[in-house]
Amino acid sequence: MSKHHPTEIQLHRASRVLEVHFDDGAQMMLPCEYLRVFSPSAEVRGHGLPEPLLVTGKAEVNINAIEPVGQYAIKLVFDDGHDSGLYDWDFLYQLGQDHAINWARYLERLAAADMKGKTE
Repeated sequence: MSKHHPTEIQLHRASRVLEVHFDDGAQMMLPCEYLRVFSPSAEVRGHGLPEPLLVTGKAEVNINAIEPVGQYAIKLVFDDGHDSGLYDWDFLYQLGQDHAINWARYLERLAAADMKGKTE
């Protein structure tokens, strides 16, 4: 049972941001790139990995469709074809709460991967 429930979900296509309002008053502005690289899918999460796989090249990704999954989640269909992650309400909420920390770590990992690629 979800602790958090959205009251409104709106895609801002031009700015590539998903706006989600929750019943506790929290408002999350989640960039499409962030949602894509932190997808809950097995493709990104792997099986038992300490961190999601590093997904690159998604700065321009957008969402083509938002499909409800019962009363507990949404499926986001991205314009790069990725559509296998189910974003349940608590996961979306947590992504919003941890956005700054997650994004900083993602950028660190991108920089490290870029440096590794230049030295090999």
